[in-house]
Amino acid sequence: MTIRLYDTSARQIRDFTPLVPGCVSIYLCGATVQAAPHIGHIRSYLNFDVMRRWFAYRGYDVTFIRNVTDIDDKIITKSAEQGRPWWSIGYDNEQAFNNGYDALGCLRPTYEPRATGHVPEMIEMMRGLIERGHAYEADGNVYFDVRSFPGYLSLSNQELDNLLQPSGEGETGKRDPRDFAMWKSAKPGEPSWETPWGRGRPGWHLECSAMAHKYLGEAFDIHGGGLDLIFPHHENEIAQAKAFGDAFANYWVHNAWVTMSGEKMSKSLGNSVLVSEMVKQWRPIVLRYYLGTPHYRSMIEYSEEALREAESAFARIEGFIQRVVEKAGGPVEAAKEVPPAFAEAMDDDLGVPQALAIVHTTVRQGNSALAADDKDAAIARLSEVRAMLGVLGLDPLDPHWAGEADRGEDLHGAVDTLVRLVLEQRESARARKDWATADAIRDQLQQSGLVIEDSPTGPRWTLGPR
Repeated sequence: MTIRLYDTSARQIRDFTPLVPGCVSIYLCGATVQAAPHIGHIRSYLNFDVMRRWFAYRGYDVTFIRNVTDIDDKIITKSAEQGRPWWSIGYDNEQAFNNGYDALGCLRPTYEPRATGHVPEMIEMMRGLIERGHAYEADGNVYFDVRSFPGYLSLSNQELDNLLQPSGEGETGKRDPRDFAMWKSAKPGEPSWETPWGRGRPGWHLECSAMAHKYLGEAFDIHGGGLDLIFPHHENEIAQAKAFGDAFANYWVHNAWVTMSGEKMSKSLGNSVLVSEMVKQWRPIVLRYYLGTPHYRSMIEYSEEALREAESAFARIEGFIQRVVEKAGGPVEAAKEVPPAFAEAMDDDLGVPQALAIVHTTVRQGNSALAADDKDAAIARLSEVRAMLGVLGLDPLDPHWAGEADRGEDLHGAVDTLVRLVLEQRESARARKDWATADAIRDQLQQSGLVIEDSPTGPRWTLGPR
């Protein structure tokens, strides 16, 4: 058994070899909390949540760090626009992100450090870089000298002569326009911290290098994030950390975006879909299925039609589970191991689409067993399905998703009573061989969004795809 991952720095799929046998350390760039999350934000953590679950299934002890960038140019701009304290905006949006992660069944990270809680570590790193000749102070700012680090731009595969380094307001005194800011001098009315070079605040890139060093040490296994972070963020993280003396990340794993009309979903482009709104329209487990089942390196083009297709596909899985549980007369435990074909797909760069195909094949086999009244085979297939869905965080019988059913329990009971009255009329029509009336009742129910299924124990209804 060997897990293989696409390593951006190597530009190929590599066998995963942990730095510490039996353990895996992961650092994921988390939220910059200037606004509430859209589904593109949540997709990133969801992809790495699946990675984490698979490593855990394969027996690894996982340490998972996801940071919070709670001080940033965008947060300060929002603070000025809204007339609210920067920390209030950051806190509210951090909670919104956590609510989104929780709603979609993501496991909490091992540690979730905030940037503002690690200024001493940042000062220590800047001091070390200045002493080694990789950084310098100018006008209260501290800059990284990119020409001092020979490996700069190896991750993004760019040429230094062609580089256009993003710069912010007030970044004065640079020796080279391509140098980037690690620390920004204080401006009137902005949050600031005391340093040997004057008051100021951290640059985005420095935050992650310092926090990764604190929580994972000089070297760790996997650094993750979205494709858009390769440059400048991850490139600058590498330069700081390695120039400081850290080996830093052994593998670089990047997820693709959620797009709308071919454009990356982004608040600045005005094309984002907020998670808080989506969970009002769609069941969270369906959203997880939609966002988590494409391959993590594939773009997801957002559309209502694609969501409906995901809803229908997951409904087929849930329908099978419900029927087997009814036939078994109670819960069916998940298998200890997933089917070999599923494991093979997941080991190969987290091939969730191929693994999901095994889930649907097993569901079809289970439905065939139900049709043949082979109870034991149906239960065995459900046991396998639960094991596979558990790895993907999609098992509807998991306690996390039980709350989703509980919220609708009262409404379901009321609807069930009404539907059963109508079904009794249908059964009466069938008993007197009035097939036209029976079919008309069934058709009317289906037009209302209900699926009617005749089973050996009587008619059963479920909600159909919208």
